[in-house]
Amino acid sequence: MSRSSEVVSCCTRKRKRSGGGGGERVFRFKSFGQKGYPIEFDGSFRENVEALVEVGNAENVLCSNINGVGTMMRSWSFQLEVNRHPPSHLFLFVLEELIENLVDRHCKHCQYTGWGHHLVCNKKYHFVLPSKNTMAAFLDCIDHHHLMTSTNKINNNYNICKGKLINVMELQDHIMHGVFHSNGFGHLLCLNGLEAVAGSNLSGRQIMNFWDHLCNALRARKVSLNDVSTKRGMELRLMHGIAYKAPWFGSWGYKFSRGSYGVIQPMYEKAIDTLRAMPLCILVHYLGSSNHDIPIIFSRYQMLSDHSLTTLGDMFQFMMELKTRMAEENLLDSYTGPGMFVEQSCRWSPKRIEMATRAIVEALKRADFRWVSRQEVRDAARIYIGDTGLLDFVLKSLGNHMVGNYLVRRCLNPVTKVLEYCLEDVSNIVPTQDPKVKATIHQYRMSKSQLMKDMLYLYKHILKDYPSSLVKQQSNVSNNNINKVNMGILSVVPTAVRIILDAKYFAKEYHEDQPQARVEIGSEDKLSVYCTIMLRNNNINIEGTTTTLPPLLPPFECVRLRRSATFNELRMEVEKSFRDLYWGMKNLILDSVANLEANGKDLVFGQVEVGGKVIFQGSNKGGIGSMNQHHQNEEMMYYEGGSNWNRVVVCGCGAREDDGERMVSCDICEVWQHTKCVGIPHHQPTPQIFLCKRCENEIVTLPAFP
Repeated sequence: MSRSSEVVSCCTRKRKRSGGGGGERVFRFKSFGQKGYPIEFDGSFRENVEALVEVGNAENVLCSNINGVGTMMRSWSFQLEVNRHPPSHLFLFVLEELIENLVDRHCKHCQYTGWGHHLVCNKKYHFVLPSKNTMAAFLDCIDHHHLMTSTNKINNNYNICKGKLINVMELQDHIMHGVFHSNGFGHLLCLNGLEAVAGSNLSGRQIMNFWDHLCNALRARKVSLNDVSTKRGMELRLMHGIAYKAPWFGSWGYKFSRGSYGVIQPMYEKAIDTLRAMPLCILVHYLGSSNHDIPIIFSRYQMLSDHSLTTLGDMFQFMMELKTRMAEENLLDSYTGPGMFVEQSCRWSPKRIEMATRAIVEALKRADFRWVSRQEVRDAARIYIGDTGLLDFVLKSLGNHMVGNYLVRRCLNPVTKVLEYCLEDVSNIVPTQDPKVKATIHQYRMSKSQLMKDMLYLYKHILKDYPSSLVKQQSNVSNNNINKVNMGILSVVPTAVRIILDAKYFAKEYHEDQPQARVEIGSEDKLSVYCTIMLRNNNINIEGTTTTLPPLLPPFECVRLRRSATFNELRMEVEKSFRDLYWGMKNLILDSVANLEANGKDLVFGQVEVGGKVIFQGSNKGGIGSMNQHHQNEEMMYYEGGSNWNRVVVCGCGAREDDGERMVSCDICEVWQHTKCVGIPHHQPTPQIFLCKRCENEIVTLPAFP
C-alpha cells in the first residue's frame, strides 16, 4: 500500500471509530468546484459555503493551539480522487474559525495587502489540502479531541505523541491553504507542488486550477496572495515578469495589488518593460568579454527557435515555453528527437510516434533538402501514416530539433505566410569526429535539467549578481555617446530587479458585490435585493484633530424576501445579516433608508427592482460609529488595520503604511521606518534605542547648557 493510501485509510478508520457510519462519498479532484459539482453554487458567498459543507463529512471538532489557547472548531472533510488508476486520493478540510475565540482578531494579510479599512468579520473559513506530513497533525488533533471529550476535561498542555498541540492552520507545508473572511474576501496562504512537498503527485498548476475553480464557484469577492515562490533558487515573479510581463499567478488573473518599500504599480510595470526590452546584443557586447558562457547560451536557444530572439524578454519567454514542452529527461537517439516532447498522457504510443517521425523525415529527404510547405510534408507522409491527428502532432513537435543526424528546420515563409520545413544533414558538414561538430550537435541534445541549468545561469549572472567587471567598464567608459547610452541601459538592471522583487502582493477580483439575482421557486417566490449600511458619527480624534474613518460602506449583502415584504421586514433582515457577519455590529440598529424615500410599511418591490440596491442608515451603540475620542483605539479595533492605524509610517523609500516588512520606530517622534532603509542589516536585531535622522539632527543642533 502506498503512503498516500495509508493516510487515507488511517483517516477513514479514525472517522468510523468516532461514530460516522456508512460509506464516505468520494469527489473528483479535477471537477470539484465546477458548475454543479458538488453543489449548484448559485447563492452568495456565505450561502455557497454553507451549502458546500452540508455535503461534506462532519468531522469531530479539531483542537488547535491558537495564541496558546486550546480552541474548538467545527470542520468538514471531502475525500478527493486525484487518479483512479493507479488510485490516488487526498482530503480537503474546511475549518470554521470564530473570531471571538481569538486573542488577536485582526488579519495581518488584510493589513499588508492594503485592506486594513475592511471590517473584522465574525468568522473565517480555512480551506486546506494537507500534505502527508500535515495530515498526521490533523489526525492527532482529532484523536486529542476524542480523549478530551471522553474525560470531559480540556487540558491545553496535553501532549500528543510526546509533542504539544499543533495549530494546523499555521503550518506552511500544506499542499494548499486558503482562508476566506465570511464577507467573501480571502487570501491564498500557501501552495506547494511536486518539488516543495515530498511524495505529492500534484503540480503547482493543478493545485492553482483547483483553487481558482473553488474561488469562482464560491463567488469569492477578491483574493490576495503574497508571491514569494521560488524554483531551484529562482524567484518566479522575476522570471515570469520578464518572460510574460506578469507573475506566475498572472495565468489565473492575479495582478499587482501592493508593493513593499514604496513600490507602486507604474514603477513595477516600468521595471518589467525595461528588463524585457533589454537587447541581447548589448548584453553580449558588455558581458561576453568577461563571461563566455552567456553568448554560448544565447546562441544555443537562438538556433533552436523558429523566430528571432532579440531581447531578454524573448529569450526567457522561449526558454519558459520550451521547458513546458520537454520531458524530464529528453535524451535523443534514433528517430526520437528533441522535438518529440511526449507527455505521459499522450494518446499515441512512443512506437507510433517514432514511425510517424520516420515517415516525415523520409518525406523531407525525398524533397532533396529544399524548403517544402507543411501541407506537402503532411501529404507525403500520409501515404504511410493514415492517422492525420498523429501527423499533425508530430509536425507541431518536430520543428527546429535534431532527429538522428538530421536537423528538422521550420519557419514561416515571409511572402506566402505558409509554414515550411527543411531537412539539414548535420553529419555531412564535416567529419563527425570533429569536436566542433559534436558540440554543434550536442546543443540540440538537451534535457530539461540542462535547460533549467541554463536558465539558472542567466538568472544568476545577469539579474541577481550584477557583474563587477561591468561596473569597472562603466567607470572607464569613453565619451562616446552610444557607449554612454548602452551602459546607462545596463546600469538600471539592479534597480529594476529590486523593484520587481519588492512587488509581492497580488490580487484577483472574482466577483462584484453581489451574485446574479434569482427567484426561489417554492410555496412563495423569494426575490433578491442587495443591501449595505451607513453609520452616523463615524469620526474619531487623532493627534488632536477630528478625522473621519474610511467611508463605512461594507460590501452589499444579498437578502431574499417574499414579493409582498415591506421595508420594515427588509430592515430587520439586514440588521440580522450584518450582526451575524461583522464583529463590531452586535448592537446595530437601522432606522432609515439613505438612498430612497421610503416608509417602513412601503412594499420593497414597489420601489426597488429585483436585484436592486438599498442603503440603510443607523447607529451601533457600543460598537463602530459610537465611540468618542476617549475610546478611539477601541473604535479602530473593529477594523482589520486595528491599532496600526495609529502608527505613523514615513520612510525614505516612500512607504506611508505598514507593508509587512521589518520596521523600527524612533524613540522620540515614534515615526516608523524600514530597518533596511535606515541601514540596519536584516540579520541584526533592532537596537534598543533608535533615533531617526531628523530627531538626531535636532538633538545635535540644540544649544549647549551653560
